Amino acid sequence: MPAQLVSIEVAPDLVDQVYRALLGAISSGTLAPGERITQEDIAQRLSVSRQPVLQALRLLKKDGFVHDAPGRGVLVAPLDAEWMRKVYQVRGALDVLAARLAAAQRFRIDPRLMERGRRAARGRNVEAMIDADMAFHQAIYEASGNPLIGQSADQHWRHLRRAMGAVLQAEPQRETLWDEHEAIAAAIAAGHAQRAAQLSEEHVARASEALGRRLAQQLARTASTTPTRKGDKA
Repeated sequence: MPAQLVSIEVAPDLVDQVYRALLGAISSGTLAPGERITQEDIAQRLSVSRQPVLQALRLLKKDGFVHDAPGRGVLVAPLDAEWMRKVYQVRGALDVLAARLAAAQRFRIDPRLMERGRRAARGRNVEAMIDADMAFHQAIYEASGNPLIGQSADQHWRHLRRAMGAVLQAEPQRETLWDEHEAIAAAIAAGHAQRAAQLSEEHVARASEALGRRLAQQLARTASTTPTRKGDKA
């Protein structure tokens, strides 16, 4: 007798699309930390039924991007500075290794990818900036010839997207990031493995520091706008 399987009521790709749309909105700041999300509102805004939204919100909660809220819906979770510091540590190690291996192949990054990044940096679409940034680093992962690098990085891409979004929303010198990318790409193409590794390490360190400043600024703003309760010290 064939095994009985429970029928799937919601297409997985639709749930994934809703998940990615919500994560993109969280990463770009369209859905800000502390903002309430309701199943009904998201379903209406995305023109989908409530069921895939429910499933996507459960995944977002599992991944730490939203948490339970009093009453209806969920709240967008704040960025955890300590967690992101650890994520950037892992990313830095992977980027350095990938740069070394790609340099051994004298890999040349497609100029169109670089132009796409420059164009995004001059615009206002934060999601486009994030996509271009990730495409640059993923190209180096693939060029490394070690598929485990990309697979390992993929485990953290959701949190990295949000971290990149937080930085790019406030970073006044967005094109400077692509100056750094150009330098890394040039070192790799020239086969200068040590130089490529060093530039990659410094690039990730600056990104981590920029995120730290961004979170410190948010914390300061929150503290300055929180009313002092009676009996609290000024």
